[in-house]
Amino acid sequence: MKRLCRDLFGGLLLLGMFCPLPLFAQTRETGDFLLVGTDRGLYRLSSYGNAIPLRTGDGVRKIMRIGSLWVILGDQGILVSPDLQNWESRNEGLPVKTIKVYEGGEKSFVPLVQEIKDLEYDPDNPDIMVCATKDMVFLTRNGGGRWESLGAPPYRSNGIKAVAVAELPELTVFLSHSIYGLHYLTPDKAGGRWTELSEGLEKMESTDNPDEVSDIAVAFPEGDQSLRPVYVSQTFRRRIYRLDWEGKRFRLLWSDPTEDGAVDSLSAGKNTLRFIRNGAVMEILPQASPREERQRPDLRGLILDISRNSGIKPNCLFLENSGGGEPVSLSELWLLDASSGSGRAGAYYDAALGKEGIYLPVNHAGDEKSLNPYLELLENRGLNMVVVDMKDDWGRLRFTPRNPAITEKGRVFRPVDIDGLLKTMKDRGIYTVARIVVFKDQELAGKGGGKYAVWDSQTNRAWRGYVDKRQRKPPPGQAPAANQDPLVEILPADDPEYEIVRTFYDERWVDPYSEEVWEYIAAVSQELHERGFDEIQFDYIRFPTDGVNLGNARYRWREPGMDMESAILSFLRHVRSRIDAPISIDIYGANGWYRTGARTGQEVELLASYVDVICPMYYPSHFEQDFLAQAPAELRPYRIYYQGIKRAALIARNKIVVRPYVQAFYLNVSYDRAYYNADYVRREVEGVRDAGNSGFTYWNNSGRYNDIPLPGSGDADSGDRGS
Repeated sequence: MKRLCRDLFGGLLLLGMFCPLPLFAQTRETGDFLLVGTDRGLYRLSSYGNAIPLRTGDGVRKIMRIGSLWVILGDQGILVSPDLQNWESRNEGLPVKTIKVYEGGEKSFVPLVQEIKDLEYDPDNPDIMVCATKDMVFLTRNGGGRWESLGAPPYRSNGIKAVAVAELPELTVFLSHSIYGLHYLTPDKAGGRWTELSEGLEKMESTDNPDEVSDIAVAFPEGDQSLRPVYVSQTFRRRIYRLDWEGKRFRLLWSDPTEDGAVDSLSAGKNTLRFIRNGAVMEILPQASPREERQRPDLRGLILDISRNSGIKPNCLFLENSGGGEPVSLSELWLLDASSGSGRAGAYYDAALGKEGIYLPVNHAGDEKSLNPYLELLENRGLNMVVVDMKDDWGRLRFTPRNPAITEKGRVFRPVDIDGLLKTMKDRGIYTVARIVVFKDQELAGKGGGKYAVWDSQTNRAWRGYVDKRQRKPPPGQAPAANQDPLVEILPADDPEYEIVRTFYDERWVDPYSEEVWEYIAAVSQELHERGFDEIQFDYIRFPTDGVNLGNARYRWREPGMDMESAILSFLRHVRSRIDAPISIDIYGANGWYRTGARTGQEVELLASYVDVICPMYYPSHFEQDFLAQAPAELRPYRIYYQGIKRAALIARNKIVVRPYVQAFYLNVSYDRAYYNADYVRREVEGVRDAGNSGFTYWNNSGRYNDIPLPGSGDADSGDRGS
């Protein structure tokens, strides 16, 4: 043992680690070969426990051995190597995302392969592989030498999670979508098209859609078996199914009675199906009768030891046993330590965690008389945070900047004495968040003749969303609506008895691709933090979504290769370089519930590497009114917040704080008419706290907070939280 410790100490001296390392010692004794992928690169773990870099500078999320080649999936797309030293890119035909960098008044561009969500190969023909981006599936028949697009089903939103390929006996490609379930395609069959294949999968309550499929695995050949077994797992359900290909349905193979959690990283061998669930590596012997299942604490312990003792945090591994057993390839290793923040990427996680507060309307923050009721509210409700507008929904600055570059683009309107406000809050131990509305900006959209505005390709002026309604003309002598409302125009209809009432949204938008807009927001954010705000929060960090004329919107600052996600990520990258503070962003509730950035560019899986806090607006009033409204329907607010937070944290791989906005207002929709009261709000909060208590913010646009609960005011009957 002394010699072992001495050997380990020598191998780990540069990393500053110490023995004992029992699982590394086991690896040394057996001669196992272990590769680990991390956010920093690919490493081989020696028998002494030290990490030997094989490739550094980019993240690695999956490691496979396909024939004589090593294949990794990561930040640089798909790379192959015959010897783990010389790497070749295999990305031809895959889409490229461009990140725009703006420094010192100069812009440059960083081309990146669009994030590959999954990569699999055909166990009967390793030259055939499939991969997928968020909205497209690709196939190669020559080991990645060239990829061809297979398209995708006609979804209304992106959200592909997993893919697989098998010969059944025709070549068949599978994909799973976060919202619309599982589909298959036979690409070599004339007229083949994507066909839904979700029968047997557990559905999300109150919907017709199966809950998300996290992974698809095709087993290796079993003797003369003509059809390869195909297995799928559900992300949030702890369910694994085997595909009955002839019956075109899934049969439940394994389930865990635990109320919530995750299952991912299916790895199908000749006789064994491995996967990861929260806190454990599992094995199933599907062919055994009765079916056997067992945990693999040795693998879990090995992975956790890598984190503790080698100075690297593994995303994935490949373990080859010298005794000739099946290799082990596992991804999504963060699930083995899936406590809140276990996968965190930012340096500000702890500072932002556990904050519970209110949105404070800026008009109530300007003098002692209007502010005092909110100070009393914070104290009486045991709250420790305020969010206050510093750049409001119309783009107006609600403080007096010291930086003249800010006032060149923005208009100061009824400014608050932020130095006095911040002192008042800090004296009471209140965490302060500056809310900045980013791309919805009426002021900046009108500057420079619309230089920064989203443009209308039809009218050749700044774009504004509108809706049209056909109605009968008013009687003679009655004034049309357009005479009363500046946001309404009357247009002629084909029928002389009717007219078109065109109603414009009271919004103006600036171009999210504009580096000058980014610089303006960065300057505002930097000054607000330097003057004392603890956190910077971005709202309307998205593209416009409303208007029948949305297709006319043009983005003149967009560079080749950029899409919505790359615009948002380029902006956040620019601002992150300027702000030494936690950054939070507000997102739609649906974007925090499903793995999609549909219409907005708000894709949580990507955003989690750039921000510290994500604030989904899980307002029950804003979901479809029957969503999670099963009996007892009064528990719907609890379900939405409890499940929503769990899902967002898993989608973000626990890298960020999930701090939702809590609905503390009534909206005239059917569910609110029946159920909105103080218990409605209390149940939302209990859902947040039961999901991990990472914090929340009450939202009431007018500042009326009569409905928020007192500390210890009772627990909602949340016994059926998941159903």
